Amino acid sequence: MSAAGPPLGARAPSGGSVVREATSVGATFFAGSTGALTWNPLNLLRARLNQWFINRIAPRDSVTLTQRNVYILPTAPGFMLGLTLLVLLVASINYQLNLGYVLTFLLTGCAVVGMHVCHGTLRGITMHLIAPEAHFAGANVTMGVTIESNRRSTRYGIGLAVLGTDHWSWTDVPALGSARVQIAFQPQRRGLHRVPALTAETRFPLGTFRVWTVWRPAAQVLVYPAPEPHPPPLPPGEPRAGGAATVQRQSTGEFDGIRAYRRGDPLKLVVWKKTAKTDELVSRDAQHVQRFELWLDLAHTGLAGTSAGGAALEQALSRLCAWVLLAEKQGLLYGLRLMGLEIAPGNGEAHKKNCLQALALVGG
Repeated sequence: MSAAGPPLGARAPSGGSVVREATSVGATFFAGSTGALTWNPLNLLRARLNQWFINRIAPRDSVTLTQRNVYILPTAPGFMLGLTLLVLLVASINYQLNLGYVLTFLLTGCAVVGMHVCHGTLRGITMHLIAPEAHFAGANVTMGVTIESNRRSTRYGIGLAVLGTDHWSWTDVPALGSARVQIAFQPQRRGLHRVPALTAETRFPLGTFRVWTVWRPAAQVLVYPAPEPHPPPLPPGEPRAGGAATVQRQSTGEFDGIRAYRRGDPLKLVVWKKTAKTDELVSRDAQHVQRFELWLDLAHTGLAGTSAGGAALEQALSRLCAWVLLAEKQGLLYGLRLMGLEIAPGNGEAHKKNCLQALALVGG
């Protein structure tokens, strides 16, 4: 049984607004309302120790807890119980109280048994990470963890959370069975990020000891740019080879032309959004679609300074992300040109994911 544990995550100072951000390896830093790191030397030292400890853990998506990676320390009630037992023992010795000895040793035995039960509740379980799917920046990413137990008794009160946060998911693992919990975190930047470090703990049965472990998954999550809330209309289409030289841009944001519905038109050509507004069925002009191609390009965003990167590039990528979703929703054929990368026009779920992935990884 481990007598000591790893350095705990840094705690937020009292008062003021506090922002917590999990880095790619799960380290937690604290910032005040101005966004600057706290100048408390103790918190900075604990953050460095925490980062050093996490870097020593080999990343893996499945882990079995043993005595080597499970840690135990008394909780605040545990320290109070120890102080109470010490007072009882001193009083029993001073006044030669036999019943005092009995009560002191009985409570001490219960505390020792509770310590072994608490440590055994977490030791021996196996945790498997269910890799999260791609999400947009600023949205909660939910990942699943399956906890398996090969013991013939139920394990109670096991909690999991992202290291450094207080959002716990608690579960009981049945005998010779498994349980699944959901854990969420919120990435703030686009790109390919490693899943943050996780922690599991239990205080069952008495709450006088805390048994925990730190787990560093190897999985990664792809984060798309956050789509612009109110993007401008889609850019005009470009003439195909041998097509017309001009194109009429629709003020409603529709790329291709529309016409009155004709009997026999496929449902995928019906403009349902416009139909809902006018209560009249209208269809897209298939000949118009054949003459022009919709290309989504950084040059079409109308934002300056995108080549230099920074906030301008992120805003342009956010607009392109919104355009991709809008074009896919309207069932259009669209292509993407992005800093030397060109994705041929198409549509469908696979094409949309390819475009969003390109937007997420640009400049990475």
